[in-house]
Amino acid sequence: MGRRKKGDPVSGWVIVDKPVGPTSTQVVGAIRRLFNAQKAGHAGTLDPLAEGILPIALGEATKTIPFVVDGEKVYRFTVKWGSATSTDDAEGDIVASSDERPLESAVKTALEGFRGEISQVPPQFSAIKVGGERAYDIARDGETVELKSRVVTIYEADLVETLDVDHSIFEIVCSKGTYVRAIARDLGEVLGCFGHVVALRRLATGPFEEERSISLDKLKEFGNSAAAHPTLWEHLHPLETALDDIPAVAVSEADAFRLKQGQAILLRGRDAPVFEGIALTVAGGTPVALAEYDRGELKPVRVFNLTDQGPPRTPSVASSDGF
Repeated sequence: MGRRKKGDPVSGWVIVDKPVGPTSTQVVGAIRRLFNAQKAGHAGTLDPLAEGILPIALGEATKTIPFVVDGEKVYRFTVKWGSATSTDDAEGDIVASSDERPLESAVKTALEGFRGEISQVPPQFSAIKVGGERAYDIARDGETVELKSRVVTIYEADLVETLDVDHSIFEIVCSKGTYVRAIARDLGEVLGCFGHVVALRRLATGPFEEERSISLDKLKEFGNSAAAHPTLWEHLHPLETALDDIPAVAVSEADAFRLKQGQAILLRGRDAPVFEGIALTVAGGTPVALAEYDRGELKPVRVFNLTDQGPPRTPSVASSDGF
């Protein structure tokens, strides 16, 4: 017999509005402790200096993380003109500077070249692996990291506001893998004045937007107060909320059992689905599995092992440092 996992079999999504300061991993740990969950993960890293939407998956919801990571992202960020840094944000050392400042019209013109499919080289300080090591670890050792350019898609890109001659605010809608810091760096190079990110907020990722989010401090307040504890659980969203764009297929309890055993099932007749690809199978309102549907056959890809769950009898307590 394997060792019993610590915590409760809690499953679902918590949409955290991450503050500036903690790492994404620290936020995951705080949420896991608040809900006393056995397993937790996040859908897309936010740097410590970034804030905004950080979806945290608990339990079986971790199996749906790829669907959120693959979704579109929306960012609002502020670029400071006149200097480039080693990290492409305010955390790094200044490596180049200029007295030039771009006109608003020039910024708008340059931004046109950053819409659609673009090629960008990730920042030196990034989590990309190079020879088995993270690029940021190599960069911290003082070595130059040779990173290959990658193609990403910028669906929308707008200059929201020109704060002053030194600062401009942008908002973009982009594909996964896009580095906002690289956009700021490359914009500065195109404009001939250098630039780096000084503020960054993620407004949405996949199906999760600000309207569904809650601050980390508020969650900790609910988790540490016996009176507010039931409110904590109101912010645990069902696993299937990450799968809004995935077709759902209702199956019988008998077919649900087969899917959970790793067996394919057949769907025939006029009620059979008319699409092909990934579907969420549901029995009695409960998610059963993600399955591949092809010519009348559903093959399980990821099976969910959901159990009845609810708030524990006593509230979980976050660590004193909040992480």
